[in-house]
Amino acid sequence: MDELKLLADADARGLRYLEGNATRRVFPSNAAIAALSAFDEPLPASGLPAEDTLSLLDRVGSPATTASNGPRYFGFVIGAALPAAAAVERLMLAWDQCASTFDNSPVAATVERIAGRWVLEALDLPRESAVGFGTSATACTLGALATARRALLARQGWDFDRQGLMGAPEIKVVVSELAHITVKKALRILGFGLDRIVYAAVDAHGGVDAARLPPLDDRTILCLQAGEVNTGEFDPFAPIIARAREAGAWVHVDGAFGLWARTSSLAALTEGIEGADSWTTDAHKWLNTPYDCAMVICRDATALAEAMNSDAAYLSASADAQKNLTLEFSRRARGIPVWAALRTLGREGVAAMVERHHAQAQRIGAELERLGYEVLNRVVLNQVLFRGATDAQTLALRSAVQASGETWFGGTIWQGRPALRISVSSWRTRDKDIEALVQLLASLRGDSRAP
Repeated sequence: MDELKLLADADARGLRYLEGNATRRVFPSNAAIAALSAFDEPLPASGLPAEDTLSLLDRVGSPATTASNGPRYFGFVIGAALPAAAAVERLMLAWDQCASTFDNSPVAATVERIAGRWVLEALDLPRESAVGFGTSATACTLGALATARRALLARQGWDFDRQGLMGAPEIKVVVSELAHITVKKALRILGFGLDRIVYAAVDAHGGVDAARLPPLDDRTILCLQAGEVNTGEFDPFAPIIARAREAGAWVHVDGAFGLWARTSSLAALTEGIEGADSWTTDAHKWLNTPYDCAMVICRDATALAEAMNSDAAYLSASADAQKNLTLEFSRRARGIPVWAALRTLGREGVAAMVERHHAQAQRIGAELERLGYEVLNRVVLNQVLFRGATDAQTLALRSAVQASGETWFGGTIWQGRPALRISVSSWRTRDKDIEALVQLLASLRGDSRAP
C-alpha cells in the first residue's frame, strides 16, 4: 500500500463530495439507503486492500449521507464545516496527536490555550474562566454539573472525592420545564434522579418565568438556557442569576447554540449571563467547526481542574491541561478547529454569521405566516417553529418535505401537538436557499399530499 497515494485518493474523493454539495439530495434516496446493505459483509479472514475499502465507503456511503454540510439542511442546529476549520482537521489527522498535555503535544496545548482565551473574549465571559474542549454539550454538561456538585458539597464541608455521595448533604437541582434532553441525561448519569429534579415553570414563549422560580439555597444547582431548542427563547438571566447568587446557588447555563448570540447585535438576549458559574456551548453548531467539538466553561478554573483531574504518576500536567478540564484522557485537539474558525472569521465575521442567520429565520417566519402556516414562536434567534392547520396536515407536510430531497427539517412536539422546526445555522446558507425553501413550502401548501 502506498500511504501517500491512498491519502491523495481520499482527498480527491472528499473534494468531489464537496463539489456536489449544492446539488446533492439533502436526504438520501431509498435506493441509496438500500445500497448500504453492501457493508454487511463477514469479517474478512485476511485483510482486504485499503484502496478497495476507501472506494467502497465512498461509492456506497457518500450517496447515503445527509447533506448537513450543504446550504439547505435545516434539521437541528448543525453548522456546515467552515473551510478553515475543515482544513486544519485534515492537517491534524496527519499529525495524529494525543492532545492531553503539553508533553504529548506542545502545539496542541499552545493553540488550545489561545483558543480558550479567544472564546472567552468572543463570548465576553469572565476571563479567569477555564475552557475545556470536549466532544459534545452532553459530555461538557456532565463535567460542569459534576464540578458544581463537588463545589457545593465542599462549601458544606464534605469531601466528595474521598467520601462520595453516601451520607452527603443533598444537592437539589432546578431546571426549566423545557430543559434540553442532554441536561436531563447528564443529571441522570450523575445520579440525581429524574423524579427528584425540581422544574421551573416557563412562560408562553418557553423561557423560565422568573416570578414562579422555585426556592433556591446554597445546596442548589440551577440550570438555565440560552436558546430553547424549539423556540430559541432565552431565560431572563439577570434577575434569576441575581437571586441565585444571593442564595448561594450554582448557576449553569446550557448555551449549546444560543450562547453565540452574545457575539452579535443580539447580545441583549444574554444580558446577565456572565454572572453564571458555568456554561456549555457547541462549536460544531454555530461556530461551524467540523463534528465533534464542544466547550465547558467554568468561572472557577480550579474547581473544574480539580473535579476533572486525571494526573497519574506517569503523566502529570498543569491544572489547565485539557485532560484535567474534560472527561477525556486520550483526546484529539478539538480546540484547534475553534482557533481556526475564530482566526478566520474574526469578531466581525462571527457576528455577521449570527446576524445573517437571524435575519434569514425571521424572513422564513414572515413568509410562512403569509402562506397561512401558524408560526408558533417569536423567532428571536435562528429557530422557526410552525405547524399546519391540523395535526394531520403538519405531519403530511413533514413527510412531503423530507421526501422531496430539496431540503430537510424535522418535527417536534410543542404544547402537546405536533409542530415543525426549521433551524438556520450553516455558513453555506444564502438568501437564495431561503427563497428555495419558501418556494417549496408554498408549492406544498397547495399540494394534495400536504396542507
